[in-house]
Amino acid sequence: MKVALVTGAGSGIGRASAIALLNAGYHVVLAGRRAEALQETAAKAGLLAKNALPVPTDATDPQAVKALFAATKNSYGRLDVLFNNAGMGLPAVPLDELSFEQWRSIVDINLTGVFLCIQEAMRLMKTQTPRGGRIINNGSISAYAPRPFSAPYTATKHAITGLTKSISLEGRAHDIACGQIDIGNAATEMTDRMTKGVLQANGEMMVEPRMDVAHVANAVVHMASLPLDANVQFMTVMATKMPYVGRG
Repeated sequence: MKVALVTGAGSGIGRASAIALLNAGYHVVLAGRRAEALQETAAKAGLLAKNALPVPTDATDPQAVKALFAATKNSYGRLDVLFNNAGMGLPAVPLDELSFEQWRSIVDINLTGVFLCIQEAMRLMKTQTPRGGRIINNGSISAYAPRPFSAPYTATKHAITGLTKSISLEGRAHDIACGQIDIGNAATEMTDRMTKGVLQANGEMMVEPRMDVAHVANAVVHMASLPLDANVQFMTVMATKMPYVGRG
């Protein structure tokens, strides 16, 4: 039995990836804040819903994260793959106009929540038999090239790259592999605004191309399915014609 845990599984990339992992034969723990959204994800998996375990979780709460991984261990006895997907962005806001609350909200979910899940996953993967597992972090094109007025989001995504590299190093001795998938313009609710126009580096508004989220989900399954002696360290999956290099 292969077991995966997906955070942010109630919508978008998380939902698509969770269903793809179920279709690939995994038992999947669905984590997210909204219980009804997690149930909807499970329902969309059809007959495979029996292999899904929805666990409503606030990933910014250390105790809630501990409970999530305890539920995973109690239900399945192990964890093979963690897809750290939960995150959020903000509307474009100049750095000097950001409130502390806005900054904190992004850091809490995009960085601290990822750290908390990694910590619990490593504790479980180190002690299970057979030991080890794989951690996949959802980075972003913004881990390399920022959008205008996106300092909090960009800072957290750069930090995810540092976490990915650190866990890759620390995990070696314990058969824990860690990689990062950087996604550009997957067609989800979060990117609906791109169909109406997005602020560009030159100050113009431009409609940006998007791609089917299924391509991201399939990439996550590929990364997850490798044996632990092979690893996709970084993968970029993006709409071909979106702005990226130089954001132009």
